[in-house]
Amino acid sequence: MNDFEKIILLTQLTSTFGMTGLIWFVQLSHYPLFARVGREGFVEYERSHRIRTTIVVAPLMLAEAATTVLLFQLVPDWISFRSAAWGAALLMAVWVSTATLQVPQHERLSEGFDLSAWRTLVRTNWIRTVAWSARSVLLIQCLWQLLK
Repeated sequence: MNDFEKIILLTQLTSTFGMTGLIWFVQLSHYPLFARVGREGFVEYERSHRIRTTIVVAPLMLAEAATTVLLFQLVPDWISFRSAAWGAALLMAVWVSTATLQVPQHERLSEGFDLSAWRTLVRTNWIRTVAWSARSVLLIQCLWQLLK
């Protein structure tokens, strides 16, 4: 493995494992607590949530996307084409889900707490939770193969 591949792998591990841990926190703790904020302060809470979350999530998601594209194109010896393709497909599912399901619910919630939007957000966020978890499993398998 050359130095460039090591950087790709380390960035992929950091970003994917970071997002996997973060999405489980969001799914099990953060999003469920939205319903307890209260209607009076919810618009400000949602606005702050979106700004602060973007600061944390955007660099990780962009790094993950960039290294996923590189892995899919380069397919180094330590990752199979099948694993790279699955990883890319799972990341595509995350991005599509974010853009088409979670972002629209956050937009609805930015106007005030909406029980239906909140329920849809919590329910559909399982797509991202499962996809990021599966990506982490794929990376663990790649690491296992690399360390053999």
